[in-house]
Amino acid sequence: MRIVFAATPDIALKSFKYFIDKPEYDVLALITQKAKSQNRGKKIVERNITKMAKENNIAVFEPDKISKDIEVIEKLKALKPDFIITFAFGQILSQEVIDIPKFGIINLHASLLPKYRGANPISQAIMDGCSYSGVTTMKTALELDAGDICLQEKIEITPDMNVIELMEKISDISPKLLDETLKGLYNSTLIPTKQNNDEATFTKKIKKEQKQIDWSMSALDLHNKIRAMYKINTNHTTYNSKLIQVLKTKPVEVNDGETGEVTNVAKDGIVVKCLKDSIKIITVKPEGKGEMSAYDWANGARIKKGVFFK
Repeated sequence: MRIVFAATPDIALKSFKYFIDKPEYDVLALITQKAKSQNRGKKIVERNITKMAKENNIAVFEPDKISKDIEVIEKLKALKPDFIITFAFGQILSQEVIDIPKFGIINLHASLLPKYRGANPISQAIMDGCSYSGVTTMKTALELDAGDICLQEKIEITPDMNVIELMEKISDISPKLLDETLKGLYNSTLIPTKQNNDEATFTKKIKKEQKQIDWSMSALDLHNKIRAMYKINTNHTTYNSKLIQVLKTKPVEVNDGETGEVTNVAKDGIVVKCLKDSIKIITVKPEGKGEMSAYDWANGARIKKGVFFK
């Protein structure tokens, strides 16, 4: 099978490598987003998936907007792919692009569609306190994540699982699901099913203001939010005009104190009162410092019972 792979972040690396290594597939090209500058030095760092493509002598296309890039569209048409696979590619496709591959464009979406359509399904499922999520392969249509469903696989979300851990599970199971999907469609043994649009829910990208911890949330909701944004859009609080990133927490049934007040400092964490119950902060990253235990940070910052976080 002749395929083109369209992806940007590292979550797609295992799937891309899988298809490169499988002799029954011929990976013709990679379509990806242009690399962006990172950190304060503004240095452009090549994406890992781009490096992988180049190491395997696979052509790389980096259109600003593929739906409007006539040159890239014509090159894709000339390749005559059987399939285009999209996996967290990050661009909207036009009907002209959708019509290029013989058997269609297959998208790997990180939820059990029709639930959690849109740009942020992984974090949102954790933020909502879901006990499970999953992955879906679907035939791409013009409407966002509304195409016919090919295959799905369920993933358990444990109470303390963070977004990085869930992404790793999705990355691990995606190659096999994509492989089964392509073979099923190619051999006409898989018949996609339409989504029930009445059951659809939608997600949006996380906004900057969502990163600030709101102590008036319940402890469980705040715990879910912190693990849903772990090390990607990390939550923070403020102490002595410094931002303190909160990385690992645990909800506890303690109702002493006022909202945002530290009610206990111990080796296993700092307990802070929320609207309902309290949250134990276990690991933090203070502004200008590395990751450390909340207890070590509290000792250095002289945080005691009765201090308030903002």
